[in-house]
Amino acid sequence: MRLASRLAPVQLILASASPARLKTLRSAGIEPRVVVSHVDEPAVTAEAQQQFGRLEPVDVPLLLARAKCEAVAAQIGDADALVLGCDSVLEIDGAVHGKPTDPQDAIERWARMRGRSGTLHTGHWLIDARADGTGATFGVVGSTLVQFADIDDDEIRDYVSTGEPLYVAGAFTVDGLGGPYITGIQGDYHNVVGLSLPVLREMLAEVGVPWRTIRAASGLG
Repeated sequence: MRLASRLAPVQLILASASPARLKTLRSAGIEPRVVVSHVDEPAVTAEAQQQFGRLEPVDVPLLLARAKCEAVAAQIGDADALVLGCDSVLEIDGAVHGKPTDPQDAIERWARMRGRSGTLHTGHWLIDARADGTGATFGVVGSTLVQFADIDDDEIRDYVSTGEPLYVAGAFTVDGLGGPYITGIQGDYHNVVGLSLPVLREMLAEVGVPWRTIRAASGLG
């Protein structure tokens, strides 16, 4: 049997305030350092649209993930770590939906979503800021098809009244109070939560970082 070679642990910085993303990493044995970017997402999107024209649905989360990642990388200086930024949007009928603006927006959105399916796109952007690293900066989008239950008006109002839909892309969760209203997904479950572990593993491999070295940085190698 070949044993895994010993490699120096690598610290991961998560450029996101999302509790779900942090929980996903922790469940996989990774304890990242969290640094919130405070990026003005509508301003970043508006500027890109002004410069490049209409953005494709898959472009939006990647654009925002990059903005978050670059903002945090600029903050940390010589932290000698990898920086990961993420952002998610829901695409239905070619339109992009992030977080609802208010409860009424969430109610109207669920009235359009129920009984239908949409694609949850999560952008991942990685910057190798290690002192002896590659200096790479690149992104990958993961996409997962989500099927919504045909819930009635009372169920919609009840769900929105919990407040949860106002704080998540697409106005739903699959791992929280919205779980009963999701009848199926095609693709990576974690991508719907907000961070695809398989995508992250492949991105780390691109910069020569085996998954076990990220776990080792958390004391779980």
